[in-house]
Amino acid sequence: MGLSAGPPPGSAATIADRVRWRPPRARGWSTLFGEVPVLPVVVPLGVAVVTGSVWHLRRHGRLTLPRAGVALAVGLYAAGIVANTVFPIYLDKPARAGGWISALNLVPLAGYEIGDAVMNIGVFVPVGVLLSLVLPPWAWWRVLVAAASLSLAIEVSQLVTAHLLAGGHIADVNDLIFNVVGAAIGLALLSALSRTSVAARLIDRCDWSPPVTARAGRRGPDRRSAGPRVHPGSGSRRG
Repeated sequence: MGLSAGPPPGSAATIADRVRWRPPRARGWSTLFGEVPVLPVVVPLGVAVVTGSVWHLRRHGRLTLPRAGVALAVGLYAAGIVANTVFPIYLDKPARAGGWISALNLVPLAGYEIGDAVMNIGVFVPVGVLLSLVLPPWAWWRVLVAAASLSLAIEVSQLVTAHLLAGGHIADVNDLIFNVVGAAIGLALLSALSRTSVAARLIDRCDWSPPVTARAGRRGPDRRSAGPRVHPGSGSRRG
């Protein structure tokens, strides 16, 4: 069916109808291809993450205002990441030509712009901080593995949506590399901050892990004594 340039000549459309009327192409891709709305997806996702996190803290007797603030940050961050890395998603837009490979880049640094690298580093700096606060007291490399797994999950979702739902992103190994770099910077910043007594106390108040004495009573000696610390500040229970 062709697209007309306006209301049919001689139609009974009122002046208001003529003002409101726009050709379908001017209404954007979302009208033409049935774009999935973002907010109805990411808002419930963020609420679910916050609710689940608060429930987890309460169940383990660790719910405090600072830790609830971390839970809120995790929920907001999760919603923002999904909104900006998975969407747009279309229901009936023609699929990309070239199959799966057309939405996949496995060549490191080839044609990768500095601006994209800086953006991907900056986006994952909070991941290094948040993961070290909400996960058990793991060694730094295990936190980076968790960050890399999160980034890989994002890239896989972009590949799937690009191929099956004509999504607006591609899966790029460079995004994964610089995401991990960003998480490492976040870990390093938290480690440096934890070396000051004031910041160490704040980190301890936001940390979801049980106190050292409680962990030792349940699991024996503190596992952190055998390796590097995530943020080993003096005065912090994680250091």
